[in-house]
Amino acid sequence: MADHNPYLDHLRERGYRITPQRELILGAVSPTSSHFTAEMVFDQVRQKSSAVNVATIYRTLDLLVEEGLISRSDFGQGQIIYATQEHGPHLHLVCRLCGEVTAAEINHAESLKQSLQREKNFQLDLTHLTAFGLCENCH
Repeated sequence: MADHNPYLDHLRERGYRITPQRELILGAVSPTSSHFTAEMVFDQVRQKSSAVNVATIYRTLDLLVEEGLISRSDFGQGQIIYATQEHGPHLHLVCRLCGEVTAAEINHAESLKQSLQREKNFQLDLTHLTAFGLCENCH
């Protein structure tokens, strides 16, 4: 693994131990501009080493979410999707009936963010937002 991996550098700077397993996982997710699942990371890492289990993948992804390096979205029905910060802020519209996922510009949620800040003093994170409803084919 290259030492210039920005996620490795970040975790080292924050005092986290870099194990060989963690290094393989970070190599699989950093940096990518596409969405990924824990299972996709596991499949990629298993091609290089059998010493990494799914629990280690999930713990490392949780750490990256806590550190603000990746975001996690729940698309419902157990479908958890991750994205790196390189993917940029975005909004997913998930149909409750057919499960179709459509991307939308994040600016659609800007007024909600401002309203929640003003009325509830709540800071909405618009990094990777998921909204559920009905798509045009299901309503």
